Amino acid sequence: MNTLDLNNRHILVTGGTGSFGKKFAETVFKKYPKVARLVIYSRDELKQFEMAQHYQDKKHSIRFFIGDVRDKERLTRAMEGIDTVVHAAALKQVPAAEYNPFEAIKTNVLGAQNVIDAAMDKGVKRVVALSTDKAAAPINLYGATKLCSDKLFIAANNYKGHRDLKFSVVRYGNVMGSRGSVIPFFLEQRKTGVLPITDERMTRFNISLEEGVDMVLNALANAWGGELFVPKIPSYRITDVAEALAPGCKRVVTGIRPGEKLHEEMVTETDGLNTIELPNQFVILPSTRLWDPDEFCRTFNGKRCEYGFCYNSGTNKEWLTVDQIRELIRKHVDPTFTP
Repeated sequence: MNTLDLNNRHILVTGGTGSFGKKFAETVFKKYPKVARLVIYSRDELKQFEMAQHYQDKKHSIRFFIGDVRDKERLTRAMEGIDTVVHAAALKQVPAAEYNPFEAIKTNVLGAQNVIDAAMDKGVKRVVALSTDKAAAPINLYGATKLCSDKLFIAANNYKGHRDLKFSVVRYGNVMGSRGSVIPFFLEQRKTGVLPITDERMTRFNISLEEGVDMVLNALANAWGGELFVPKIPSYRITDVAEALAPGCKRVVTGIRPGEKLHEEMVTETDGLNTIELPNQFVILPSTRLWDPDEFCRTFNGKRCEYGFCYNSGTNKEWLTVDQIRELIRKHVDPTFTP
């Protein structure tokens, strides 16, 4: 694996005031203090103001650019002089996407194409887009829009021409403690003495924000163009999360919500036919052959996945215990947490 040096690079992050964007900025300034410029591109002026307060000593290298990925002209202007783009902007709340479908399409699909076009027009060298486990065999609109976005970024490698430009995608599961996720919800709900659980059989993949950022940095450093990177991460059972957070609370089963799965997938059985296993991750290859997969395997110590392989949170080989969940909550969510 190649190591990445972002010193002297000019980076733009769409959706940069979100959970991922803030952790990405923190990581970049810690690891690469000589980064030339980090542009935070997002819609919310208040969040940009609040984020800027943390970087008073970085005014020479951080910029805040108000804009929407739906606005191609504004996005193109923001990419002046940029060589690296991380696309994290998305409408990601499943119920909101179901209720406002075309709004999700405008941001997650049309916005993705705007990022691609602007990157091509402005001489960007590397683009990594964030995906989600809900994009694998999607059953809700959010997942469907993210699958479409993934396809757009992968296919962009087919028509980039002679540009020194690589597009790749990183797909991972639930981010521990992120806004709208189950752990902050349960932490709040346990004050009532009752935890609503949709289905006791439910499982999910789990990843920390730090691990998500590391996946993106790895993709920026090692992508050949067209890969969809999937990390090897553990699963948890929703009942174990409830036990870890509030062992004394009453649990009420509310039923699975529309557009929700019992188990999430990150590599479907069909995708498995075109997937390579590396030591710490899986790589779904582009459907259009852009380079030699055998050479890719030799370079990164990989091997083709066996027939019938899929990567599902319910059949995962690695599981978090109740004690491990508690430890991760203290590490990534609330250092003062007690059950």
